[in-house]
Amino acid sequence: MTFNLDEKFILQVEAELEALLPQNYKTSMIKSNGGEIEVAGDVWEQYPIFDKSDRKRIACTCNHIIAETKSCEDFGNFPDNALAIAGNGCGDQLVLLKQSNSYTDSIYIWSHETGELDKVANDFNELTCL
Repeated sequence: MTFNLDEKFILQVEAELEALLPQNYKTSMIKSNGGEIEVAGDVWEQYPIFDKSDRKRIACTCNHIIAETKSCEDFGNFPDNALAIAGNGCGDQLVLLKQSNSYTDSIYIWSHETGELDKVANDFNELTCL
């Protein structure tokens, strides 16, 4: 179940990350914080942005982008500048890459087996939200 998201939670996560998120990604998350997206014929589960507004939203967003990114770091080959925004259930992740003080618009698949990155979209709007 997805909910809309108050922009203050985006500002909080950007402060924690010390980087701005891409505008189209933020706009999508405000409308629907999480959910499924289709990439190259596969369905990916989006990680939400942590929402502390009430107990139900806390429970529904506990697998937020920062927590999931930290768990990916255990693989050892996860890029230092990557932010996990969705997973395919098999270990691979959709990621944004940080450059300086912002994340780029491009979306990549990170392979947990090889550590390779494969660009799949120039912008979040190119992905199909289900």
